[in-house]
Amino acid sequence: MKFAIAIPQFYADGEFDPASFREYLARAEELGFESAWTQESTLGAGPQLSPIEAMTYAAACTERMRLGCVVFVSTLHGPVHLAKSLSTLDQLSRGRIEIGVGTGGPARPFGAFGVDPSRYVARFTEGVNLMKALWTEPRVTFHGEFWQLENAPMEPKPFQKPYPRLWFGAASEPALRRAVRMGDGFFGAGSSTTARFTEQVQIVRRALAEAGRAADSFPIAKRVYVAIDEDSERARARTNAALEGIYGQRVPAIETAAFAGPVADCVREVNQVAAAGAGLILFTALFDQREQMERLAAEVLPKLG
Repeated sequence: MKFAIAIPQFYADGEFDPASFREYLARAEELGFESAWTQESTLGAGPQLSPIEAMTYAAACTERMRLGCVVFVSTLHGPVHLAKSLSTLDQLSRGRIEIGVGTGGPARPFGAFGVDPSRYVARFTEGVNLMKALWTEPRVTFHGEFWQLENAPMEPKPFQKPYPRLWFGAASEPALRRAVRMGDGFFGAGSSTTARFTEQVQIVRRALAEAGRAADSFPIAKRVYVAIDEDSERARARTNAALEGIYGQRVPAIETAAFAGPVADCVREVNQVAAAGAGLILFTALFDQREQMERLAAEVLPKLG
């Protein structure tokens, strides 16, 4: 079992404190977290920093921890620029980058990004295939529906060969099966309940078996929204308010997926996520991130398993 922690991203205008950010990441590394992760939301009322820039800053503040994003809504990115940025960051970090990608689903503001909503899945799959080609081929000739390249080189390639692990975020069965066909791992969302995650893992494992892929060659992870507090009502109220800030509205299903309450409850819930199939658990505190990280390391992680 591996454990990860969220990279702080939520700062209003002028609030970012470089020293506190560096101290948080240094402490996360000292506590033994295997990796630290961002998430992406380009448009929204929540003051969320962009993931690539936050990951780049984090790379300069750490030495050993792996750094990732779950997920880049790569449908909304140009794959050539995204491939270049991630290859560069993998070089700067000496091969410590993990990449999560997802379609973003049908409710994204596609018009703001010049994306045809009727073709977003096709755009996603083509974009991922183009990034893989740019990372592995000396010169790329690519005749796609959305992008065309002719004998185009991109250097340097990623530090990791052939490229950093591609985690797929997915929820529906078609998306989960796509993850098995195209990806290197499945990362369950923080907005998914443990029961839903259990169903998703079962679909992934069936798809792996049908494809003749060994289950242990395809890692499974899950983000867990967490708030440790002996006062359960206070923890729940603060968690729900923070989630509303992230998602722009109250969403009972997402609130249900978050863990909020005493240590014993958190241990029980996290053990259930692990039993469902998660080999990596990403803890994402929605407030008091430094304090929550310390409590996780001291009070929760030693009791898991």
